[in-house]
Amino acid sequence: MVVGCPKEIKVREYRVGLTPASAHAYVEAGHEVLIEKDAGSAIGFSDKDYEKAGAKIVDKKTLFEKANMIVKVKEPIEEEYHFFKEGQTLYTYLHLAADKKLTDMLLAKKIFAIAYETIKVGHALPCLAPMSMIAGRLSVLEAAKYIQKTFNGNGTLLSGVAGTPKGKVVIVGGGVVGLNAAQIAVGIGANVTILDINTERLSEIDRLFDMKLTTLYSTRANILESIKDADVVIGAVLIPGAKAPKVLRKEDLKLMKKGSLIVDVAIDQGGCFETSKPTTHDDPIYEIEGVIHYCVANMPGSVAKTSTVALNNATLSFGLKIANLGAKEAALSDNAILEGVNTVDGKCTYKGVSEAFGLEYISVKDALK
Repeated sequence: MVVGCPKEIKVREYRVGLTPASAHAYVEAGHEVLIEKDAGSAIGFSDKDYEKAGAKIVDKKTLFEKANMIVKVKEPIEEEYHFFKEGQTLYTYLHLAADKKLTDMLLAKKIFAIAYETIKVGHALPCLAPMSMIAGRLSVLEAAKYIQKTFNGNGTLLSGVAGTPKGKVVIVGGGVVGLNAAQIAVGIGANVTILDINTERLSEIDRLFDMKLTTLYSTRANILESIKDADVVIGAVLIPGAKAPKVLRKEDLKLMKKGSLIVDVAIDQGGCFETSKPTTHDDPIYEIEGVIHYCVANMPGSVAKTSTVALNNATLSFGLKIANLGAKEAALSDNAILEGVNTVDGKCTYKGVSEAFGLEYISVKDALK
């Protein structure tokens, strides 16, 4: 297999699909590895590092022409569409339920698209988890910054100091993102409330934090009551591979304090607040009804080195199996990879994506017959 890893071109995206160590693992398994020039240089992985690992440094055009399998971090953006050739395997984050143009391209070019975020082992999403951990932790760090008066926030120090009120952080969703957001928020001393629809998960969180936060069952009434005095609201809702449900409406913002902040970690899947729209690290915030919105679509890209290493730790074993067996046999022999297949041979094979766009759904096994 010829495995290609291009340089990411999304705004302020410095992560890279393969570290030199991962490239070496593919080479050791008998594959040819092509790395686009300077793909990892921004985070300290030089072209020489990749060459020492046995990879070849090439330009983007050559990489896409020769590679059978493309390994990325973020979903391809429109400037990259023309590089793909029919029948290639693409292994990356895709978030297709929020991106009709990309879905159409993958179907038209019959790309065998395997999404990190839908690879599933039991109830766990192993390739999504490390970025969810990072995004959850960053959500509080970014909130602590952008709620400052300098950025038109209400000027609250979330930890407070002796003799002052602590900031209130409301987290909607108790999954990996929500748990990691809570770890940082509780850790800095904020007043934290977390809501989820899973009562067992709420009990687990209550035990984990030794009752140092408030847990609430997630109903619309409880959400609306919680946001009234919140300084920060973090959206951490996920339906794997599908569009995120909207847990806050535009009119709900009128209940919130002026200068409060919402952070939509679900923005890659369309966002869980009605007023959310994707932003970038260069222009991360905007204001509606006096409430600041932070909706950066590639939050972990700001800590690109940590994110790259954590991502490679999770994706390498699956990637090697795809390269070793070929995408079809890998999917048929490993149910985790089977769950990751979103498109194949011009067919939509992930139900959440088909439902988002009204496309015909065909199971992966039927598509591979």
